[in-house]
Amino acid sequence: MAPAVRELELDLDAFEGPFDLLLTLVLKEELALAEVDAVGIILAFLDRLAERGVDLESCGEFLVLISALLELKARALFPEADVELSELDADEAAEELARRLEEYRRIKEGAAWLSERLATGGDRFFRLGPAPFSPRPAVRLAPQDPERLAGAMRALAAEPPAVSLAHMELRFPPVSQFLARFRAVLRRRSRFDFAAEVGELSRVEQAVAFLALLELYKSGEVMISQAAPFTPIRISRAEGERGDRWIARSA
Repeated sequence: MAPAVRELELDLDAFEGPFDLLLTLVLKEELALAEVDAVGIILAFLDRLAERGVDLESCGEFLVLISALLELKARALFPEADVELSELDADEAAEELARRLEEYRRIKEGAAWLSERLATGGDRFFRLGPAPFSPRPAVRLAPQDPERLAGAMRALAAEPPAVSLAHMELRFPPVSQFLARFRAVLRRRSRFDFAAEVGELSRVEQAVAFLALLELYKSGEVMISQAAPFTPIRISRAEGERGDRWIARSA
């Protein structure tokens, strides 16, 4: 027990003397816990701290001891609060206090041992890998075939094949192809539907065919009509001036 706690002088109604003597009397059941003034003990310790300054070790030890005393005193004063606590008689209370004091002593000794180990070995570091000057094992290679090694070198030195990007190209048919196609259709008949003529073609080919249709209209060779949006586009041969004959009706 720390000197600041052991030598703490108490002046209580039921006891007068050092704190360690009070604990001894309580453990020997020569002093009832109900007669111990816990508040007086705490006030006496606070006065000692005010005189000599705060000592963390003494404060920790005092808190453990006074907490144990308060718990045992509460169990004795209110035995009906808990079924297990109600079965705790005076002998068991004394044994419980002694057990906790002994446990606290063991923990304190363990903490002191750890502190000593830290002080003596805190500046030591252990290497996890091999020692820097240890002999390195010789690396042995398996038997190799010179011909296979030469073949591997020749394969590495060969030029890689060119990467083909043909599958990424968008191939557009020429506009002239559809110009000739539409002109041939208009020579056979006077009008036709654009969707019926290019319905079997791909989207790219349909776009190029529409560009060809615009070229024919620009040159005045066809007339375009559509009754409403998204309805069939009808193309017919132009007769006379385009401005007089082209009809475009759209809702």
